[in-house]
Amino acid sequence: MKQKLHIKYLFICFALINVQTAMAQLSPMGNMYFYNQYLGNPAMAGATNKINVNVLFRKQFNDVPNAPKYQVFTGEFAYSKNSAVGLSVDLSNSGLFNNSRIMGTYAYHLPVTANAKLHFGLSAGVSKEYVDRQDVTADSYDPSINRFNDRGYRFDGDFGVAFTDEQLNLQATWLNLHNQLNTDPNFVTGINFATFFTSASYKLKAGTDLAVEPKIVYRGIKGMDNIIEGGLGFSYQQKFSLFGLYHSTNNATVGMGIIYNQFKLTGIYSIGPSAIRSFTGGDFEIGLGWSLK
Repeated sequence: MKQKLHIKYLFICFALINVQTAMAQLSPMGNMYFYNQYLGNPAMAGATNKINVNVLFRKQFNDVPNAPKYQVFTGEFAYSKNSAVGLSVDLSNSGLFNNSRIMGTYAYHLPVTANAKLHFGLSAGVSKEYVDRQDVTADSYDPSINRFNDRGYRFDGDFGVAFTDEQLNLQATWLNLHNQLNTDPNFVTGINFATFFTSASYKLKAGTDLAVEPKIVYRGIKGMDNIIEGGLGFSYQQKFSLFGLYHSTNNATVGMGIIYNQFKLTGIYSIGPSAIRSFTGGDFEIGLGWSLK
């Protein structure tokens, strides 16, 4: 009887983790679209030739107990004319389940004309999914929990390329390389993970103060339909910005950013995708960045 209960708990654990992963992939951090493109592509680390440090926090807008929470830190530094390094730390929590992903990045920026560059980036690091025993009200020695936590850390990576000039921005990223290269059909996290990210945008200037940037994004998720996203970004005097995106998952994301001296404050709201809107009121994301030449 106990063995059957353990197996039942194990399948529940796996199902909830896949739901959590699916929600994260359907609605990634909104800052990656316009404000912190290193989040979506390691090739963009250090592309601005500045030291950039960002702290992001995202939570469901409605106060649902044990709702998913995401905390992300990114830092990037161009240490030479063509080379840069970056660090990304992603910590998420959903009920009993926790996920941590720590990635280091190397990026190379190759000039092709006076104003255009090719960018290449590789991120490598470790990730881990685990259950915090302190949050478990049942027997903490349950073998299903032990087996789940004993999987430990796994090696992971992302690879990205990009082309940029003063107006055009083209990007492509191959994500979660560990999952994509894993051939084990019983691998637990082998579904509902992001596989690729591509985007294209073109910045148009309206006078000396206002810029408009149409953008289209095409993303892939294992086991789900690929997602198409499109929208506009607006910036005024490079101090104040707004953007809006519509997603093929029948939801939308809007955001704003304010730059004061070396600091940037961002706020982003995403309406929940139609597939999960019945149990979420959308996500609110806030970010604080620091930039130094």
